[in-house]
Amino acid sequence: MTILLLEDEYPAAEHLQRLLRRADPTAQVVGVVRSVAAGRQWFAQHAPPDLILADIQLTDGLSFEVFDQVGLTSPIIFTTSYDEYAIRAFRVRSVDYLLKPLKLAALRAALAKYHDLRAAFAPVAHSQQLEQVLDSLPRPSRTYKTRFLVASNEQLVPLAVDQIAYFQTRHELVQLVSCDGRRFVLEYTLEQLEQLLDPRLFFRASRQLLTHVQAVRGVQPYFNGKLVLTLDPIPPQELHISRDKATAFKEWLAGDGEQLSGVCLPYLGFTQVEH
Repeated sequence: MTILLLEDEYPAAEHLQRLLRRADPTAQVVGVVRSVAAGRQWFAQHAPPDLILADIQLTDGLSFEVFDQVGLTSPIIFTTSYDEYAIRAFRVRSVDYLLKPLKLAALRAALAKYHDLRAAFAPVAHSQQLEQVLDSLPRPSRTYKTRFLVASNEQLVPLAVDQIAYFQTRHELVQLVSCDGRRFVLEYTLEQLEQLLDPRLFFRASRQLLTHVQAVRGVQPYFNGKLVLTLDPIPPQELHISRDKATAFKEWLAGDGEQLSGVCLPYLGFTQVEH
């Protein structure tokens, strides 16, 4: 079985390949694609794989854009942090929809489902059957982290996500930056935080930054398709968004506005901890 991975985060792609080796040692990963543009190019140069494992959010857009443009014939297992795309996913030859962080048991079950459905995947009837089943089900829901415990004056105090401006890696430490400019060191990686937080509120702008929408004061065009990001509180150095992430960032920033407060909540009296 040949498998193509659509995944823009290197650690996530490595983790997925390790799980695949354990779930099915005979499977062969024939490529790892990080962007919509690279996906179009890959399909133009290669025969379709037996199976695709795809994240939803790539560096320059959604993986659906690849499938809409290449005349997809391969079944897909989606591996993503976003649960709101489930109905759309099953309408593009999807076998399963796995939420990150991925577990070995879930991947094995999805591969077993792929093998069970393989013989029936060519007919349009398969897609129609999936649509009928999915249209009768409620949309999946997911609970995201709403507060963090931070150290203040030798005690732990809760800090709600609406009081967080962004998370930033500095000097190999992940720091939580509050709306009023205080910094707290966390024992999380940005990858872990990205899975724990609502993607409608937080965006992984770079390998060093995960920002809340309320902290973004503006973006400006920069050299070679990049963006310069303006945040409040102002970070120690100028922040850039890569050309690969620029389109996705602007789409996220536009949003639908329903759950976004737009401003930081007031400071509740916690004292900053010096690190």
